[in-house]
Amino acid sequence: MKKLYIFALSLYTTVSMAQTDAVKANIAKKADAMQAKLVTWRRDFHEHPELGNHETRTAGIIASHLKSLGIEVKTGVAKTGVVGLLKGGKPGPVVALRADMDGLPVTERTAVPFASKVKTTFNNTEVGVMHACGHDTHVSILMGVAEVLASMKNDLHGTVKFIFQPSEEGPPFGEEGGAELMIKEGVLQNPKVDAIFGLHINAQTEVGKITYRPGGTMAAVNDMQIVVKGRQAHGAYPWSSIDPIVVSAQIINSLQTIVSRNLNVTENAAVVTIGAINGGNRSNIIPEQVTMMGTLRALSAEDEKMLIDRVKTIATKTAEAAGATAEVKIPFSVRYPVTYNDPKLTEKMLPTLQATAGTANVLLRPAVTGAEDFSFFQEKVPGLFIFLGGMPKGQDPLKTAAHHTPDFFIDESGFSLGVKALCNLTLDYMAGKGK
Repeated sequence: MKKLYIFALSLYTTVSMAQTDAVKANIAKKADAMQAKLVTWRRDFHEHPELGNHETRTAGIIASHLKSLGIEVKTGVAKTGVVGLLKGGKPGPVVALRADMDGLPVTERTAVPFASKVKTTFNNTEVGVMHACGHDTHVSILMGVAEVLASMKNDLHGTVKFIFQPSEEGPPFGEEGGAELMIKEGVLQNPKVDAIFGLHINAQTEVGKITYRPGGTMAAVNDMQIVVKGRQAHGAYPWSSIDPIVVSAQIINSLQTIVSRNLNVTENAAVVTIGAINGGNRSNIIPEQVTMMGTLRALSAEDEKMLIDRVKTIATKTAEAAGATAEVKIPFSVRYPVTYNDPKLTEKMLPTLQATAGTANVLLRPAVTGAEDFSFFQEKVPGLFIFLGGMPKGQDPLKTAAHHTPDFFIDESGFSLGVKALCNLTLDYMAGKGK
């Protein structure tokens, strides 16, 4: 009897694996067949970029596409976000897939025929608008994933929630937006999400490859403002002043010791950067006040707290020693937590990525000090955020144009791999491989 049970179980497993292989082969076939469509979508979005909280055209195209697939659609989430709900034919977990939609205030300099010529006003300055980080790619890939999964709706063991998110790069000053606002408005509830997956195109990773990292993969970010107040005086009589410019210089120099002397650099990286300093308006007037702006980056919650504490202590005590004062605001307007890939989820889904792209094409990546507001989703549910290669084969990643620059360029030939990866992650998680 025991042998019969073992035989039956083995037969069931063999049949189940064969069925799964057939489904994935079908996904691969459909993804490859829609490669041209993915490129067409991406080029249209690229030519018509929109800044955060203003992605109305983009959202309209997404919503129309999802509705055409029979997917339940909700619009206006976190201002311009779109959420699609695909209920499978069989019971199972809820898997969320996320793509960000916003462009950047960057004037495009590429020679592609679909280059953006859009201009707008940002921070009271006329600027160009460009998809200089690949969010147009993310949207196109997730639209493709929705089309593939909708075509096999009856075979899905669970529900898929498609999250098209506005304002990943941060909302306009004084506004709410992005993943944090979507969560506040309930995007991870009704139905409750069990796990979330996302991808980011990468212009320094060769096309055809996928990179990943368990644990902290992208940094927590806090912007900061430091206002140093002294006493104004004639530039010819500096002894009558408490010079906030000199104090600010001392603060800036001292801040550089945080990473070199307070951080265990063998474990994690971190960044303390002052990106702007403003004070005074004449050569012969020592001003009363200097304002500095900067960014802090850390790869663990503990390091994030340490950076904030040290910046506050150094700034206020350095100013105090000179007879000045320093007011420190951290965060000033933006904070993203660490983009933290759940280690257990990452380990269990790694075979899926390897089967999809080939083991040799799935690479462990170092942590980076860039940031992603996908991290807000990961604070609430287990999540895995991966990177898809977008650099033409044979190029030097040190010489290719970086993200957020006017010359940013993506090789479009790897888009179908992104569709396959997200589809297969969804199916395998639903089959219990991610739990």
